Amino acid sequence: MKISNNWLKDFISTDLKTEKIGEYLTDIGLEVEGIEKFENIRGGLEGVVVGKVLTCEKHPNADKLKKTTVDVGSGTILEIVCGAPNVEAGQTVPVATVGTKIYAKDGSFFEIKEAKIRGEKSQGMICAEDELGLSDDHGGIMILDEEKYKIGTDFSEYFDIVSDDVYEIGLTPNRTDAMSHYGVARDLHAFLSSNGLKSDFEKAVSQPLKTEGNTDFQLEVEDSELCPRYIGAVIENVTVEDSPEWLQNRLQAIGLSPINNVVDITNYILHGFGQPLHAFDADKIAGRKVKVGLSAPGTKFKTLDGAERTLNGSEIMIKDGDDNPMCIAGVFGGENSGVSAETTTVFLESAYFNPVSVRKGAKFHGLNTDASFRFERGVDPNNTRTAITYAIRMIEDITGGQMVGSLLEHYPNKIDGHYVVLRYSMLDQILGIKIHREKVKEILRSLDIQILNEIPNGLELSVPTFKADVTREIDIIEEILRIYGYNKVDAPQKISFTPVKLNLDDQDELENLWARTLQANGFNEVMNNSLTSVKDETDAVKLLNPLSGDLAFMRKSLMEGLLENAIYNINRKTADIKFFELGKIYHKKDKYEERKQLAILVTGRDKAENWFQPKSATDFYYLKGYVQLLLSRLNLEIEEKPSADERFSDAVEMVAEGKTLARLGKVSAQMLKDFDIDQECFYAEIELEAAQQLRKKDNFKFVDIPKFNKIRRDLAMLLDKSVSYSDLYKVARKNPSKYLKNINLFDVYEGKNLPEGKKSYAMSFELLNEEKTLEEKEISEVMNSLIKSFTKEFNAELRG
Repeated sequence: MKISNNWLKDFISTDLKTEKIGEYLTDIGLEVEGIEKFENIRGGLEGVVVGKVLTCEKHPNADKLKKTTVDVGSGTILEIVCGAPNVEAGQTVPVATVGTKIYAKDGSFFEIKEAKIRGEKSQGMICAEDELGLSDDHGGIMILDEEKYKIGTDFSEYFDIVSDDVYEIGLTPNRTDAMSHYGVARDLHAFLSSNGLKSDFEKAVSQPLKTEGNTDFQLEVEDSELCPRYIGAVIENVTVEDSPEWLQNRLQAIGLSPINNVVDITNYILHGFGQPLHAFDADKIAGRKVKVGLSAPGTKFKTLDGAERTLNGSEIMIKDGDDNPMCIAGVFGGENSGVSAETTTVFLESAYFNPVSVRKGAKFHGLNTDASFRFERGVDPNNTRTAITYAIRMIEDITGGQMVGSLLEHYPNKIDGHYVVLRYSMLDQILGIKIHREKVKEILRSLDIQILNEIPNGLELSVPTFKADVTREIDIIEEILRIYGYNKVDAPQKISFTPVKLNLDDQDELENLWARTLQANGFNEVMNNSLTSVKDETDAVKLLNPLSGDLAFMRKSLMEGLLENAIYNINRKTADIKFFELGKIYHKKDKYEERKQLAILVTGRDKAENWFQPKSATDFYYLKGYVQLLLSRLNLEIEEKPSADERFSDAVEMVAEGKTLARLGKVSAQMLKDFDIDQECFYAEIELEAAQQLRKKDNFKFVDIPKFNKIRRDLAMLLDKSVSYSDLYKVARKNPSKYLKNINLFDVYEGKNLPEGKKSYAMSFELLNEEKTLEEKEISEVMNSLIKSFTKEFNAELRG
């Protein structure tokens, strides 16, 4: 938000320099992100003088240029080449002499130098309005009144050049009290006065109004929940024209373009006092009646930007007596009811609308205006009368209008500020220091927080309605600290805290365990937005009031976010990626579902490139190894099953006790194409809730290293191609022998010299008796038992 220094000083008087004000604003939480200069005439008019064109003839070498001689009162006649179509001899004109800087809108400039243009000398420039920053008109040079403008005088003498400093302030959404020059001035005054610095501040109050006659206009508010307060005024004999220069300068300083005096006044009140107003052409209001309520869904409404919008029936609408919509309340006006040059009677509106309803209407129609920005966050309901009385006085003074009748007002239930009890003991505990109690009360009064009663060890307070975010004791403490000064509170030399010990039943413990494991193995954690767009809306959870079309759904999977992270890094020459994310996914089936997952994505090389080892790419088994490592901490018997998931080209599920714990596989070619990724990616997702529910307590026992060696035996078997290693592993694990310790597959062969439909598996088995050396007879019994099981279950044949 932009704050003009000149405008700020309309409300607060201080002799502080611009930089010092900026420093203090930052101190009280209104972070100044930058200070820029503003001049109502770009770059000033230094070097521009009034001259007279003595001669004007066609340029010999260019059809569209003219040679002129110009008298600028210096005693030397200047030769100037001019391209303007309207230049003629005898004209009085502004002339930029050699050395003058001509500024563009973006702040850049070029310096006038003596030069040759198409072979002819040129010693200056005859200027158009836009070249001097007086307007955007570039239709030709300025032609001045020779009776008013004297040859040789500085052109700047005829203009009041206004210079201003503009602060760019970063505001958090809760600071509705500071979304205006008056609000910032009030905060600044509180800080200055509480710190013994000079500051004069006059509080805004309702202005006395003079009325003539009566008005036949009527007001009807259909729902007080949607519009708790509404004030209207009728002002006749209004002359709509350009605003006075001081008002235009105020608006231009913060980047607003003046429109006309009535609209400019409403913008002045909005940015000056934080209360949005809206002015209607009263003669266009059918039935001489203003109604506030809802319109039927499907109603067409053309807004000020010329766009025809279809109402959804939930927007608060300002309507005329025939129920024709005139304005989306608090958001945007209508094309057919606004103030124009022909307007002579104005209906002026000041209101407090339901913030949630305004936000829904603004987001549905994709409109973000200065008014909606404030209404959405909650303006001060008790500032509406003050704001409209200031505006009426300005309209009367500037346009010559006169208010007719009394104010039309709807305010059935007065909105009061929050009641809060402040305990000094809590204040001291939070701040870590003790502030003098009189100082605390001084700060509260400077913030317009009313002290209702002094109680033992505290105060009963009434918080003004302009502080919508101050509702609790801790909020009051924050306000006191802001004004007292964060820098006055020293950080303690020692900080004590009690660590929280996580137990097996705490899911955070499992998440932290897995995260640390992945980080230790070179993975980087990412965090993506839960809001996204989707191609397939099946089972998707759609937001009722999305921030934008790209953020209209809750994510159904973590894969898309990780793929976006991957292509972002790949495009920046980082193609070897190991990412993981802990996050929630959302679905809507019979009911809304929300699950937390751990997602892993790998792509590129599995180890850093070096001269000794050949390039090695990540693959399915590389990813599977990490998934098995994580799941091994659950102490569960896990089996693998094929998975049919269109996101993968090949995928498996890992299941325990009938519940799916993980899915992993190679990302499908279509998914990679959607994200413009041209290298293979492998993705896994682990269900955290299911893992936590099934997880079994670790029963680790520390034992001595065996005194006897393990015995290894190998088996090479001919099997049907349909038999998987996991099938063999399960059967081997069922073997009753207590000597069988480890099972491994170390070779697979498919190809020549094997029967059709067959493959060869070579497996190793490690056996150990911890009490003595195994005898050959005992070893043979175990191996024969395994061979018998493989033969029976899979029709396996031993190979020589």
